[in-house]
This record gives sequence, structure tokens and C-alpha cells, in this order.
Amino acid sequence: MEENNDEDLAVELYCEEVNDPVPCFTCRHDCQQIVAGASCCHVKTTVFNISSESVSQHVETPAGESENYTAITYREEKTEQESTDMKSSEPDNLKPEEQKSSQAPEDMKDESKGQSVVTLHTQKIFLSTVTDLRSLLEELGLKQYFSDTLSLSRILEFDKKTITDEPAKCNSDLPWYFLKKLMMFNVTARNVKCTSDCESNSDDESESTDTDLDNMIDRLNTDYMVNPLDIITALFLCSDGFLQQEMALKMSMCQFSVPLLLPNCDTEQCTLMLWAMRDIVKKYRPRSLSQSKGFIEKRIVLSELPMVSFVRLGECSLSKSEILNKVLSNSQQYHDTFVHHNMECGDNPRRISNGLTEITWYLPGGNTNIDIFSQPVAVANLRGDIASFETQYSFLCQTSAAVFVFFDHLDSESESVIDLLKSQNKKAQIFLVGNCESKRFNSDALKKVATELDLSENNIIKKTKQKNDANFVKDLRKKVKNVVEKSELKMKIEKMVDVAHELGILIDEDAPECQTAKKNTEAITAEIQDIYKYKEDQLPRQGQIWKTLTSLEKEEFRLRHVGSKNIEDYKSDRQKEKEELRQKQNSFEMSTVMTNFITGISSPGTERFYFLKWMRMNLDNVSRIKLSELREKYKEKCKNSENKEEIQEIDRQISNSSLGIEHFFREMGQIYEASLSLPKTDPYRQKLQHLPKLCAELLLDGFPLELVDGDASNIPLRWVSDVLSQLSDLVSPNRKIRVVTVLGVQSTGKSTLLNTMFGVQFAVSSGRCTRGAFMLLIKINEDMKNVLNCDFLVIIDTEGLKSPELAQLDNSYEHDNELATLVVGLSDVTIVNIAMENLIEMKDILQIVVHAFLRMKEVGKKPKCQFVHQNVSDVSAHEKNLRDRKLLLDQLNEMTQAAAKMEKKEGNKSFTDVMEYSPDTGNWYIPGLWNGNPPMAPVNAGYSEAVYELKKNIIQLLKNCESSANNVMEFKEWVKSLWNAVKHENFIFSFRNSLVADAYMKLCTEFNKWEWEFRKELYTWVRDAETKIYNFGTIAAKSETCDMREFLTYLKSEASTVLSTWVTKILDNLTQYFEQTEGHVYLVEGYKEEFSNSAKVLRCEIESGVKYQLEAAAENRQGMTDIDGIKDNHTKEIEKAVRALIDECRKKNIQMTDAELDKEFEKMWRETLEKLSFSQQKPSNVTDKVSYCLRENLKHRGSRANELLSERSLQDWGKEPFKYTAEGWFNKFKHGAKKVFTGQDHITDAQHLADIIIDACTDLVNEQVRRKNNYHDTYIQEILHMIDEKLKNNQDVKINIEFEVSLKQHICGFAARKFQKMHEDFIEENDPYRCLIKNKENFHDDFKDVFHERDQCQKKAEEFTNRCLKPAVEDFVNRSLGPDIIDEMRKLEQFSTRMFFQYSVLLDLLSKEDFQIYLSYISSYEKYVKTWILDQVKKHFSNESTVFEFENRHLRSCIDSINSAINKAKTRESDDFKAFVEDICKELGDKLVISQDALGAFMILNNAEKEQFADWLTTSVNDMAETLGNEFKQSTFEKKLQHLHVNPQNELFNQLIGCGKQCPFCKAPCDAGGIAHTEHWTSLHRPEGLGRYRRNSTRKLVTDICSSAVISDKKFRCSDTKKEWLPYKNYKEIYKDWDIQPDKSLEASDCWKYVMTKYNTDFAEEYNAEPADIPKAWYTIDKDQAENSLDQAYN
Repeated sequence: MEENNDEDLAVELYCEEVNDPVPCFTCRHDCQQIVAGASCCHVKTTVFNISSESVSQHVETPAGESENYTAITYREEKTEQESTDMKSSEPDNLKPEEQKSSQAPEDMKDESKGQSVVTLHTQKIFLSTVTDLRSLLEELGLKQYFSDTLSLSRILEFDKKTITDEPAKCNSDLPWYFLKKLMMFNVTARNVKCTSDCESNSDDESESTDTDLDNMIDRLNTDYMVNPLDIITALFLCSDGFLQQEMALKMSMCQFSVPLLLPNCDTEQCTLMLWAMRDIVKKYRPRSLSQSKGFIEKRIVLSELPMVSFVRLGECSLSKSEILNKVLSNSQQYHDTFVHHNMECGDNPRRISNGLTEITWYLPGGNTNIDIFSQPVAVANLRGDIASFETQYSFLCQTSAAVFVFFDHLDSESESVIDLLKSQNKKAQIFLVGNCESKRFNSDALKKVATELDLSENNIIKKTKQKNDANFVKDLRKKVKNVVEKSELKMKIEKMVDVAHELGILIDEDAPECQTAKKNTEAITAEIQDIYKYKEDQLPRQGQIWKTLTSLEKEEFRLRHVGSKNIEDYKSDRQKEKEELRQKQNSFEMSTVMTNFITGISSPGTERFYFLKWMRMNLDNVSRIKLSELREKYKEKCKNSENKEEIQEIDRQISNSSLGIEHFFREMGQIYEASLSLPKTDPYRQKLQHLPKLCAELLLDGFPLELVDGDASNIPLRWVSDVLSQLSDLVSPNRKIRVVTVLGVQSTGKSTLLNTMFGVQFAVSSGRCTRGAFMLLIKINEDMKNVLNCDFLVIIDTEGLKSPELAQLDNSYEHDNELATLVVGLSDVTIVNIAMENLIEMKDILQIVVHAFLRMKEVGKKPKCQFVHQNVSDVSAHEKNLRDRKLLLDQLNEMTQAAAKMEKKEGNKSFTDVMEYSPDTGNWYIPGLWNGNPPMAPVNAGYSEAVYELKKNIIQLLKNCESSANNVMEFKEWVKSLWNAVKHENFIFSFRNSLVADAYMKLCTEFNKWEWEFRKELYTWVRDAETKIYNFGTIAAKSETCDMREFLTYLKSEASTVLSTWVTKILDNLTQYFEQTEGHVYLVEGYKEEFSNSAKVLRCEIESGVKYQLEAAAENRQGMTDIDGIKDNHTKEIEKAVRALIDECRKKNIQMTDAELDKEFEKMWRETLEKLSFSQQKPSNVTDKVSYCLRENLKHRGSRANELLSERSLQDWGKEPFKYTAEGWFNKFKHGAKKVFTGQDHITDAQHLADIIIDACTDLVNEQVRRKNNYHDTYIQEILHMIDEKLKNNQDVKINIEFEVSLKQHICGFAARKFQKMHEDFIEENDPYRCLIKNKENFHDDFKDVFHERDQCQKKAEEFTNRCLKPAVEDFVNRSLGPDIIDEMRKLEQFSTRMFFQYSVLLDLLSKEDFQIYLSYISSYEKYVKTWILDQVKKHFSNESTVFEFENRHLRSCIDSINSAINKAKTRESDDFKAFVEDICKELGDKLVISQDALGAFMILNNAEKEQFADWLTTSVNDMAETLGNEFKQSTFEKKLQHLHVNPQNELFNQLIGCGKQCPFCKAPCDAGGIAHTEHWTSLHRPEGLGRYRRNSTRKLVTDICSSAVISDKKFRCSDTKKEWLPYKNYKEIYKDWDIQPDKSLEASDCWKYVMTKYNTDFAEEYNAEPADIPKAWYTIDKDQAENSLDQAYN
């Protein structure tokens, strides 16, 4: 250090302590602990002086860091501050006129002469480069990632920044702005700067004269524009190896230079970025291959290329990087490969990127007119002065063929300069490139240095005034070209590692995890010689075995080759073959390769990712070499057309030479699936249970999962399902996903499109197109979750449709259809890549795509669609292509009609019938990917921007999705159901999805709930209306009219209003239900109209029933009116006679004994009765009335019906069980022949229908009889209406007029007899004479009480309570209890919907294991089910407390009403007792029906006092409540059921049995919800033998199941087909309203297979047939499997 002169005042500058020290790169990676308060050990601190003569700088900083110094000068009392970045003062960054401020310290000497010295106080200034790195990272918002590095998955997360167009507002936005653009291959990614309002305002501040040193120092850290190289360097420093690799790959595609040596910023070391460049693959054509049109495709780090390096010594006024860009660009295709000072932000000072060595490659395309260099060459560019970065310079000298040194001034006297250029252990030629136009250029010094270095004139390049930039660049190119063509020094980047190690340069690949993973990978891939043989030996479970399994699976579903074999036997044989193949798979030992692979992916943390990356790269390398050899062979053989067989063999080898990481996962999936065929306790199976979780973890980490195996064209469903189940567990079940997929022709850039759009890595290299389909998971950031309503985005990439490899296969169209259907079905948005130029090919593609969309529409899914036209760059494309879009829409419409015809859905005439589509908003025009001619063309900025706009549109579509997002388990269910459906030939016909079933079940449950609320409300309304009718014309009546007809009309009108209100409410509920986004409602939108119609049909049904009940009640009341009048007159006469007797006895004025009073009363009673006229009521002839109604019912059926009615009297019918037979020998012969030839017995079918109808009518008759009302014609009319409805609903049963008439006569015959007895019992019960006799004792007691003037209040209160109120309350409870019981039962799951009900009945059947019960269920379904419902009701209410709660509630309601009525009546002014009682009755008239007989008897001879009576009545009513409560408690449930007005089992049956339709083949009942459904279907079909079907020839019961038969080529015939044979698959031609879907799985019908196997002999004996030939596979089905099949069938 120099001594201080007295004249100079020294200012000490030194490193101060840092409170929050940041470890330097070396410390961080050495894991050294940084003690708080201690500075980093790698920073050297030196004191230096500033004098008036010179500035002596002595701060030694690590290479690659900038140094800030502050020069203080004083002139005319003005202090100036210049903050200069010494190492960033490279001439690249400054124009010549600006260089003054950046000159070396000795250049500043002149400026300071004659100036006074400024006295400054000593200041502490922190000049450590750590601070610069730290402050920059802080400015860029990357500080936290320096120690906790950024990962690729973090960058790929979906957040608002990914779709925002806002420019960077501050420096912390810049890295993300760069990454966002880079991930989308946008070549403008390096043009990063903040908006103007955020830029530094240092210009204004520089004018301040009142600035002290503190403020000047503070301003060193203010925000300013950041150099792009600093951003790139900072990002590479703050990223993990995988993000570095992704950045390098995408930078290379954009033709940006990539880091070769990354400066470590706070140490003197740098890092060779070998791993970062590992994934870069380049394709080029050197001159040697230009004739053959061959090409070389190789990983760039493995390519042996000459490297030419460009460096700078000292200051240089030439912009090295800009010149380099010109050298590498031809005149038509200039591109800024390297950042230079004339680029946006390129002139900003570099703070941390000095010492950065970048690399790029020039690769020829085989065109001599375009190529600049005919051979490939690597070009390196060192940032900064080589004097400061000797290590980097030395590395370049040892690895390059030539090093071009740019300079302005060579100090020939400086030994250090000569040593630097001379003594590097160099292998490279040195070229000196000087600027003669620079003032500092010295020719003599150049000559001297050239002499010292033994350089010839050829090694010196000078830029003179006479030589413009173009000529200068031309000279430079010539030198480079000579070097490239003559140099023998070619080196792989991989081989540069040794040089790097010698120089102490770090290698990014030296990380232990990376090396371990590399070693593990090489253990797997090193053995690969012949790929085909390697796959056979090491991955034996895929290949032919898996393909055979696939074809067997599809054949099980399609039954194409079943021929005349028994379907179930055929399926059983296929199953056995599958089991044998699985056994074969299990017989293979797990290969060492697979063991190592599973170990590799089980590695902890980062090592697993390194392993997978190494695997992918190594396998790509192997495949690429093999494919290259085969292509050459193929080309040679194709020259001779006679080599056809050899050409085919090579073609097969090319197809089989694909080997990727997916093959190892595929093998893993097959190992796992095969193990599932082993017993659960098998140790081998248990050892493999963790495999799905491993794969799920990888999926979560961003690795793609193979969804469809492209080689076998199949999905390993159990493997994929279990992986997705594990994924669901890892992310928690409620996480929602949205799906985006791409479809299109092969090699149209689908994968590249997705990679550009989402920054992901679907394979696009190795000469291998995507096969099958791959899915990848992208996490949605918190700020976007609410926007997209999901947590993850699933991206699905698919193989190209119309693939040439598959074109020769017969099923290529089928394969494409399957794939398209699957991915469209899974997606929320589907991108369709199309090319307008090939119309025929476009038609094929559109037909496949439209087919898929049509299928989705029919099953309830509505994905959005975007058509993408690539390679269309004209700005007016959208307008110009209006005609093309019209053509496209025409094609779409044409394809829709073709697809609709194939799927038998001809209602779809145009594409817009299938989905929402607008030609204007549904089409996107995207320019070509490359801007120029590859391999040197960068990605087209227009391509990136167009894809970005498409991405924003897709996000908008996802945001506007009406349907709710699926969770992972629901997505899994879609995969399973879609793939199972595409295995069938008829997708729509075969589609069964548990999510759809679940959504349908929820809709049914909701609709049933609304329906029951509707019915419950109507039960209450009808009960109250009947009460009003029964009270009509009595003292309890509130109606103002006296005409019953008028009153009935009013009630009917009110009923219509109530019904309309409720139907509107149901329709509103339905609308609201379909407006919700949750619960997958959109899947069942097709059923909306059905359920809407069901609500309207329900209204009509209920309205009809309500009107019938009102009319029946009115007729009953009308019939009672006359009788009540007679009774009332008789009662009054008796009362009159009794009062006269009382007066007469009192006049005798003697005390009469009770015996004397009794004698007088008897005498009076006898005399009065003799005076009264009792005209005995004659019973009507009910049979005649019924017969008249029957004739009226049948009069429209013609003369034959009338003849049949006249043959026998109605009273002779219904005495014997109904038997329907074929009358006459001809009919008997005809029936027998039909039975033999068609296997059908319509007589048996008709008899079965008759039995059902008779049972239902018998129940109805018994219910009416139980009510003890008088007969009315409405009763028989209701029965005839029921018969007509049931015949109408069973039109598939062949019946004639004889059957209909005889059935109605039979039912009317027994009904007439029962109604006759009911009528006679009613007359007897209501005979006026009998009623008087019944009340005689009461009259007698009242007579004595009145005569003796006893207080009657208590007695009369008790009489009124017990004879009038108590029966009325009991009746009210009985009328209310039925709906309560139904309501309670409807709350149970098994009674909630039709499907739950069927499932519960069958599950109960299985548990009982009783043949007779099965027989009863099959033969007498309705009867069995009603009995089952009744048993369930009794079982549920076996604990009487529940029913008692209902009874007690209604009892309390009545007591409250009675007490309220008493209190209201007490408030009336009148003291008249009769009026008081009438007031009470009137008040209760809307609720209770008080017997007029009892009330009339109570009112006579009553001398009770109102107030006292009221008190006693209140007491009596409370006592009655207690009495009734005890009676209800003690009464059995069976007894309660007998008194109910609403029969629970019948109502539940009617609500849950649905339409009652049965499958035309197996007689399984329809499960469809809603009354007005247009198609019948059942969840579970049965073997046809259970429905009495047998083989004609052998009489053996049939085992075929119709759900299998309808997908086979088998045929059937019956009377419906007019005895013509018809293929089962065309059954809809006959049974149009039936939808017989194939089983959801091959095990779905196991329940009935189990039953038929177990009771085969029993059924044969019962049906008078031979036992069936049971398929072998059926014998293996146990009870548990049978129960599981029910779970599957009913979801």
C-alpha cells in the first residue's frame, strides 16, 4: 500500500459488519454455518486511498462481481457524485462518447488537476459483492429462493400472472415476467423492463446540490433498470437443476444463448452447467448428408463439435455480442442470440453476470445458399474482461478450437497481458480482433504482442474505417469457417468436465443425488443392445400378452365371435383365458431391470426426479440411435422394390424400437394388475400394494401418467384406478380438477401446443410421436382457485388420429374413435387441431371428433370445443377464412348426420344440435412454430402470442363452465365408465357411469321428496275436505250453501288451485335444481323434460283420485241425509213423548218410586213406537248396478263384448279362481304351436297379468268394505278404471276381447257380492228403528234425571265426551296416521328411490336363501313386494313408541282444538245450552266429524247449565285425552293398521314400483324414475331361464342374460316379431320404449347367476323343464360376490 502524502486526505473504505449476512454460493453449498455478525470468509477486504492525484483501488473481489466506487470531485463549490460499475463498463454496454466516465483511474487524473481537495469525514461504505448479489436478489424478489431454490412445479403452477397482460411494475416482477414468456417459447422474453412510472428518477435527483454522502450511498441501492443477463443469472442461481434444465431447453429453442459457465457471484468459482444443457436435443443436416436428405439428431452435450469462443481483453469499443449475432445470422434471418447493448435494457450496467460464459450452436440445414457454416459449431461468449476472469478464459482456451480476443488497446509493456494471452495451457488458436477506429488503438503495440505470441497476419482481424460492419462480419465469418472446417479439436460438452475439474470449476452434475441416480439409471440402460429383445426379456408382461388380454376384454364386451355358442359359456371361456394369461404374467420373475426401476422411483426426494430424468434421456438416446440405423436401412431397401418382405420387417422393427420410460411404468402396471388375480393374503401381492402410491406421488410432482397404452390400445383400468385413488388420498378427497385435452392429426404439433400453452414437457423429440394418451397435473395457485373453481388442471395429450402406423390395421378407425371418445368425455375443453388443406383427411378427423361429441351429448356431458388452425399467419386470416369456416361448419353438420345415423340418434341434424358452437368464436388461427428455416430458426413470436391468446380463452371457457368440476375419484369414475363403454360397439347404448347414475339417483331422490310433500299435503287437504263434506247439512257445517252439488264444485275448484300451486312449486324446484353447479346436475339435464312431464302427469293422477274421493264422500253424505232426517224426526217424537210423560207424572203430586217411573216409561215408549211409521229400507240389488256399470265400460268395445256379457249372469262370475285358457280346438292348437316354435306362452303371460290385476282389485274392494260405507257406483267405476289402466300399461302381453271381458266379469262378480253385503250391513246399521232401540236406555235415564230434577252437568259432559267427541277424535287420528307412517318409511334409505328399493329387496332375498321366496318374487312380484313392504313397516314400527308419538301429536292437536272451541263458545252472550253445544260443534266442524246419531241423543232432555257444563266438559275432555293415550299405547301396531284410512304398503308400493313395466326378455322390473319417463330400463337383468325361457329342442332352461344377448349377434323370435328371427341387438325395432343396457361390468349379474346356479334343479322342477347347463364360471360365484354385484349394479 502506498504511503499517504501530507497533501492528501485519505478516506478509508472498508467492509462493515452485516447484521443479516447472506452466505456466499460456496458457503451455502458447503453447508458452512454463518455466525451472526461475521462476514463471509470468501470476501477480502483492503483499505485504499483517494488522493487528489489518483485513486488507488485495492479492494480485491471475487471474479464475476461488480464493484461500486464513489469518486468525489470539487469544482466551483459544487460537489458531484458519479457512481460507476467498474466491471460493467465493457464497451459492449457504452457508446464511445459515453466512455469518459468509465475509464480506468489513470484517465481520471487529468480531470482532477487544479482542483481543491475536499475534506470528507470518514464513512463506512459496504463494498462487498455479497451486498450487490443480495440487494439484486432482494430487488428481484428472489432472495428467499437463493437458499430454498425455485422448482419447476412452482413455476408451472397456474396463477393470475400466467394470464395477465399487465407489464412488470417493479423489478420484483421481472423474473416472473421472463419465466412466463420463456415457458411459452416467447422470443421477447429477454425484453424485460418496468413501466415508466416505476423507473428510477435519478435524473431529477442528480440536480440536487444539497446531497450529503449518506444520501449518495443510500442511492446506490435504489431501483433501476436491470440488465437481462443479471435476471437470467439470478434465476439460474435461484433455481433447482430441473428448472435450470427447462430454462436452458426453452432458451435454446428460442435461439437464446444458454449459460455454459455460471459465475457463483460471491466466490471466485463458477459452475459448468452440464446438467442444465442435458435435455437440449438438436437436429441438423451437415453438407455430407445434403444429397441423401438425411439428418443428425442428437443430444447437444453428447455431440462432438468444434467450439469457437469470443472474449474481451480490457476495454473495447466494438460490441462483441452484437457482432457475434451478425456472424451467426444470415441477412434474411437476423436474430439476437446474445444480449448486447443495443437491445432493450441491454445497456443497463451488469451487476452479477460478469464472468458468465454463454454458449449457442450454429447448425446447418443442408442448404448451401442459406447455411453460413456447412458444419455445426458451438459458439461461446464470455462476459467481462478476461483479465478478471482468468479461470473462464483458461477453460475456453482448453476446450475451444479458436478463441477470438476483442480489444481496443493492448499494453505491450504489461507482462500480465502477455502472460495472460501466452501462458494459458491453450489448445485453441488465438485470433486478435482490434478496432482501429478507437483512439486508444496502437498498431505498434499490436505487432509487438503478435510477435510475442507467434501470431501470423491471418490471426489478426482489424476493423478499419474503410471496412464497414458487413465486410468486417464477413471477414470474421471466413476466419471462423476456416477454423470449423480445418480444426481437429472437437469436444463433447460432457468431456469438458475433466478440464473444469482441473481448473477448480464446479460441475452442476456432481451433486450426489444426480450421480447416484445416474449410476442407477446406467445399471438399467447399459445392457440395451437390441431394443425388441430387451423388451421381451426385461419387460415380458406387456407386448403380446397384454395385447391378447386387451382383445379378450373387448371380445367379452362385444361378443363378435360368439356364433351359435351359449353366450354365458362363451364369456366364461374368455374369462378363463384371461385368468391363464394373468397366471402366465405372474409366472415371470420380476426382472432385475424392473427391480432397479422400482427402487429408483422409490428414492427419496430429488434423487427420484434425477433418476426419472436420466432414464428418459438415456432411453431417448438409445431409441434415437436405433431408429437412425433402421431409417437408413429402410431408405436403402426402398431403393429396390423387390425387397418388400425386408421392408415390412424393418417397418415392424421401427414400430417396436420405441423404448421410453412409459414402457417401464406400463410393465409396473401389468405387474400390479396381474398380482390382483392372486389371493389377497399372497405375500407377492402384498409386496406390490405400494406401487400405485408411488405413481400417484410422481403424478403430483408433475410427471405424466400414461392413461391409454398406445401399443395395445387399452387402459389398464385397475392400475389407473388405483393410482388415481391414491392421488385422491394424497391431495384430499375434495380437491377439484378441470381437464383440457387436445385431438388432431398426427404430427400437427399438438404436444408442442400444450407445452407452449402450459409450459409442460410432453415428449416431442426422439422421432417418436405420442402414442396413446398421457395425463399431467398442474397445480392451481390460491389466487386462481376461485376463478376456475378447481385445485388442479389436468392436461391430456393424445396420439394423432389417422396415424400412418395404424392406418393398415382394420380397426384403426375404431381405435381413433375409442381414443377420441375417451378424451372428449374426460375433458372440460377439447382443442381440435385441424388442417383445411386436406379435405378428405379433414372429413375423417371431423367424423371421429363429431362422433365423440355426439356420444357425450347423449350421455349428458357437454365439453367445450375450440378448433385450432395451425400455420396460418396472415393478420387477416380470421376475415379471409370466413369461407373456410363456413365450409368447416358444413362439414361438421355433414359429419354430425353421419355419426347420428351410426349411433341411431338421427334427431341430431347439425353440429349445433350436439354442442354450443359459433364459427366466429370457436376457431383460432395460429402462425407456424418457427420464424424462418430450422434448425437456426427461433420460435415465432406470433406463434407464442397466438397460443397465449388461445390459453386465455380456454381459461375463460373453464371459468364459465356451467358444470361443477370433478374431484379425483369422480374423474376416476369417468375414466372407468367411458372406457368400459367404448369397449362396446355401441357406445351410447353401452354407457353406464356411476356419476351419471349417482346424479340420476339424486334427482330421483329430490323429485320423490317433492312428490311426497305434494301427496302429504293433499292427504291433509282431502282429509279436511271430507270432514267438511261429512259435516255438510249438520250443525257443524260452516258452508253457506245448502246445495251439496254446489259445495262439491267449490271443493273441486279449491283442489285444482292447490294442485296447480304444488305443481308450479315442483317445476320451480326442478328449475332451481338444474341451475345449481354442484352434484353433476348437468349429466342428467336430458331427463329434465321427463321429470317436468312427470310433475304434470302426477297432478292429473292426483286430481283424478282427489275428485273421486270427494264425489264418494259427497254421495255417502247425500245417502245419509234422508236417513238422518228420519232419525231426527223419530228422536224429536220420543223427546216430545218423554216430556209429556214427565209433565203427567208431576201433575200426580205423589212421590213415584223408580219402579213406577220405569213402568210409565215402558208404556210411553211402546205407545210412541206404535204411532211412529217405520218404513223398512229395502236393500238395492248391487249386482244389477255393477252389471250396468260394466256394460257402460265395455260398450265401446263392440258387439263381441256385448255377446260375451250376455252369455252368463254376473252373479255366476268370481266364485272360482280365474283361469284363462285358449278356447276351442283351433285356438288350443295355435297356442301349442306358437309355444313350440317361439318358446313363448302368451296364455301364461295373460294369466300372470290377470293374477296381478285381480290381487290389486281385491285389495281395493277390501279397503272399501272395511270403511263400512254404503255402496256407490263410484266404487265399481274406480275398479274398472284400474283394470283399464293396468291393461293399457301391459300392452306387451297379448290379450283379446275374450280375456278382457272374462277378467272384468270375474272381478265385478266377486266385487258385487262383497259390495252387496257391505250395502246390506250399512242399511242394517243405520235402520232408524234400530237406532231408537239403541238409544232407549239413554232416554230412560234422562227421563228419570229430569223428573227428579237432578244436576245433569257432569253426566251430560261425560256423555258428550264419550259418545260424540271420543269417536270423532279416534277417527281423526286414524285418518291422519297413514300418511305419518308413510312419511316415516320414506325417510329410510331403502324407500327413498326406486333403485334403492329394488336393491334393498334383492339384498334381503339373498340373505334369506330360500327357494320359495325367490320363486314368489319372480312369479308374483307385486304380491311379494307388497308383503315385503308390510313386513318392513311392521319391523320398523315394532317399537310402538314411534307410532304413539304420531298418535299423541294428533290427539294433542284435537284436545287443543276442543278446548279452544269450548272457550270460544263460553264467550258467546247467549245462555242457551243448545246454542252452546252447537257453537262447539261448528267450531270443530273443519276438523272432527261428530256422529249425528250420538249428538241427537245427547241433545234431548238436557237441562244442564251452560257454565257448569263447560267446566265439567273441560275436565271430561282432559280425562278422555288420558284414556285415549292409554288405549293407543296398549293397542298393537297390527290393530292400528286395520283402522287406517290410507294403506301404507299400497301407497309405498305405488310410489316405489314405478311404471310396473318388465323387461320383455327376463321380466326384471323397470327402475326408471318419474311417472312420465319415455324409456324403460332396469339396473339388473336376469338369466332368461328364471323367466321360464327354455331351449325348444332340449327343454333346458336358458342361461343367456338379455344384457349380454343385446350386444351379440344372436337372434330371437316371438309373437312381437311375427315369428320372424330378429338380432337381439335390433330389439328396439320391436321394443322401442325399452333400453336394455349391457351390464356395467361383467360381474353385474352375478347375483342372479348365483341364484340360478344354486337353485337350478328347483327352478327346472317348478317350471316343468330340464335344468340349465350352468357355465363353469358361475360355480365360482359365492354369496359375497353376489352381494357385491348388487352394489355395482345399483351404484
